[in-house]
Amino acid sequence: MTPPIRRRFVDTPVGPIHVAACGAPDAPPVLLLHQTPRSWREYEAVLPRLGRTRHAIAMDTVGFGDSPPPPWPPSIERWADAAHATLDAMGVGTVDLVGHHTGGVVAIEMAAARGDRVRSLVLSSTPWIDAAGRERRRERPPVDAIEPDADGGHLQQLWRQRRPFYPEGRPELLQAFVVDALRAHGAPEVGHRVVAAYRMDERIGRVHQPALVIRASADPFAAPQSQALREHLHEARLVEIEGGGVPLPDQMPDAFAAAVEAFLAEVDARRDAIAPRSEGRP
Repeated sequence: MTPPIRRRFVDTPVGPIHVAACGAPDAPPVLLLHQTPRSWREYEAVLPRLGRTRHAIAMDTVGFGDSPPPPWPPSIERWADAAHATLDAMGVGTVDLVGHHTGGVVAIEMAAARGDRVRSLVLSSTPWIDAAGRERRRERPPVDAIEPDADGGHLQQLWRQRRPFYPEGRPELLQAFVVDALRAHGAPEVGHRVVAAYRMDERIGRVHQPALVIRASADPFAAPQSQALREHLHEARLVEIEGGGVPLPDQMPDAFAAAVEAFLAEVDARRDAIAPRSEGRP
């Protein structure tokens, strides 16, 4: 049977955070972090697949989805702190992280800040950001910038700006993006600005956990940077999902969930292999 998705708000020091969870609460937890300006619904089809063996939790980043806006200017560091606070409030200790695009950047900061909590990372379509990357992002034309107008033309503008990066014949994926973008508190473009300001090159050296880098072959933003990201991680391997694009988790949920589950099973096996030896020491 497919496990149901249960949604609720979690009280944290930064306010209520909306989460959607699937699977047994006593199963190994995995936290899924979405790209901006999406929401937990990016993982709606992935949660039941992972929930068969995991306690799969997808949270709405502060200011997106059903999570209210924060009392401070957004940053990757503050988003990571809010995610840790959410796990604390849920009573979750050690956790595996899965992040897509912006969510992967948040996952890196979570691991850098609280390495004791994070067991492993899956970084899907996650950009590599160094000084040159920050400069390129500052100079790049906005991707999701819109100005509301009285006749609703901004809705079509948002659709048209994103359409080149989405697969043909899948309008429901683009519609899901537009709905989430319109619900975001503040400009949909804010997530891109926050990522552009993050000093990943100064933080990634603190990440020592096993990592899987997922490259979506048809993602023009992140695919070219996947190898550079892998090379800057202490222990990582790369897997490519052919045909995957910007909306990979909801575009190809079976392939995405299979890659995540296979990697987490490897992490489980490594833990189980080490445990007997550790327990046998005097």
